[in-house]
Amino acid sequence: MEFLSRRRKLNTNSQTEAYGHALQFYGQPPLENISLSEFETFAVDRLKLLKTIENLGVSYVKQSDQYIKKLESESKMLNFPYSEYEKRRKDHISHFILRLAYCQTEDLRRWFIQQEVDLFRYRFNDLQPKQKLEFLHRNNLQYDTEKKTLLDKLVNSSYAVSGITVEDQDFYKVPFQDALDLVRMRKVYLKAGYVYIPHQDIVTIVLNDFRTRLSKALALTARSLPAVHSDERLQPLLNHLSHAYVGQDYSIQKNVGKISLEQIDSLSGKSFPLCMRQLHQALRDNHHLRHGGRMQYGLFLKGIGLSLEQALQFWRSEFIRGKVDADKFDKAYAYSIRHMFGKEGKRTDYTPYSCMKVILSNPPSQGDHHGCPFRHSDPELLKQKLQFYKVSPSGISQVEDANFSLNHPNQYFIESQKLLGGGKDIKREIDTPQRSQENSAARGSTAAREAAASQNLVEMTEELDSFFQDA
Repeated sequence: MEFLSRRRKLNTNSQTEAYGHALQFYGQPPLENISLSEFETFAVDRLKLLKTIENLGVSYVKQSDQYIKKLESESKMLNFPYSEYEKRRKDHISHFILRLAYCQTEDLRRWFIQQEVDLFRYRFNDLQPKQKLEFLHRNNLQYDTEKKTLLDKLVNSSYAVSGITVEDQDFYKVPFQDALDLVRMRKVYLKAGYVYIPHQDIVTIVLNDFRTRLSKALALTARSLPAVHSDERLQPLLNHLSHAYVGQDYSIQKNVGKISLEQIDSLSGKSFPLCMRQLHQALRDNHHLRHGGRMQYGLFLKGIGLSLEQALQFWRSEFIRGKVDADKFDKAYAYSIRHMFGKEGKRTDYTPYSCMKVILSNPPSQGDHHGCPFRHSDPELLKQKLQFYKVSPSGISQVEDANFSLNHPNQYFIESQKLLGGGKDIKREIDTPQRSQENSAARGSTAAREAAASQNLVEMTEELDSFFQDA
């Protein structure tokens, strides 16, 4: 297929020029022909890379040695080193594919820009000084340099600059609005509307330029989407990519048998994310859940270790306490539970819902209890619910300001169990301190806000396989 639109292919010289440098601003889109298979592979690999960057940015201090080493390792595993021609080509094309997928809403654009900026920062800092200067000149970032007449002021005002080192580096005279972060932190000398930036801090200016360009480019790309969506082969794929969850699918039940039915009530108050705790409480109160709630909660329980036999026993005992007798349960509900475990119908072994699948699919209506409380609940009702669960005012504040990245309810459960068990796997009996509950609530809110996907990669790949076969 031809990428984006029917344009002439780049000639060999143009391609060599485009991928002859270690870093670029992605100013020109690729114009060559690629297959649907390559299109899909490039897009999914880059999405995995950006999700890795997001997660590393939470787990480590950005640009720390640990962060850089981990990102370098993960990039190699995803075949994304950018020092060779073919890999630079993959980097270039995959960036533009995800532009198409992530330009569609403000939330998607914001997430995409942040991860791409972090990736760009890592790559720019990895360049040699000569390569950085070459990049600046190639992209018309040639700022005036001054230092002789301002030597004392530069030494006194610039971070990590001394009278000795100032002689060995360039300073860039830049309009202050292009370096607001450095001005805010008082790391540069400011005079008459200009700041004087030492060479080692020029990355801040480059990043601001990159962010601005990418933001404008995404807005322009969004305008062209109707033309792209006219291609029936691309539209379904792009929609999948913008909602794709590429993390662990939690379908392999390594913990089967470690969770007993008697533990569920206790665990719901200790290690369940708010969405699942809400479903559990509604089930206990009403002895019934509608289909959306049964699917969301049932697959979650499956993911934390409940076997098919345990699940049937759990749902049957609860429904019988309501208005459903045993015979009706076996006829009307047992089939769907076996179906979740791949024992009926197409025998698909369904995976637990990711946060964004919970958020974006089948929103709850009146009488429903599924969905995401952080997206589907009134803020005041959410606050009351957290207070009812004995989350302290400081814990509720953490919910609003949390910076821990989680994007799957089952990931939340596992992390909670590790925290309560001192880093160990799921235990039979666990005592939970109050603060752990507050931290867990905070993590859950971030998962709802930051998750970048609506379904797991396994489901996406299965549907894409079918789609490409029919194309």
